[in-house]
Amino acid sequence: QVQLVESGGGLVQAGGSLRLSCAASGRTFSSNAMGWFRQAPGKEREFVAAISWSGGNTKYVDSVKGRFTISRDNAKNTVYLQMNSLKPEDTAVYSCAADQTEHAWYVPLSSRNYESWGQGTQVTVSS
Repeated sequence: QVQLVESGGGLVQAGGSLRLSCAASGRTFSSNAMGWFRQAPGKEREFVAAISWSGGNTKYVDSVKGRFTISRDNAKNTVYLQMNSLKPEDTAVYSCAADQTEHAWYVPLSSRNYESWGQGTQVTVSS
């Protein structure tokens, strides 16, 4: 498993941007598919985006396609979530997660597939 720490959350007006970072410790980061999930008050945790350990395959929930971009820098043990054109409905606690896998193009979509989780960072979008 890896230890994950998110940063970059905050308060932003609708239409603004934020970039979330997730720093991982451990030598196995480059063999982990990485995902971002979010949970709004009173709602279930929702898949947002994920990236294979090769970086060559990404997936997004429909509501963020064209606005959010997931990327990773294996040399820095960090995965990013660039969020543009933010909307009030994007308000949630965002958490990153890691799934160790031998498959370079595998992108897990279900939270059940991830073994390691960060504590989360709050993103609040005001209207």
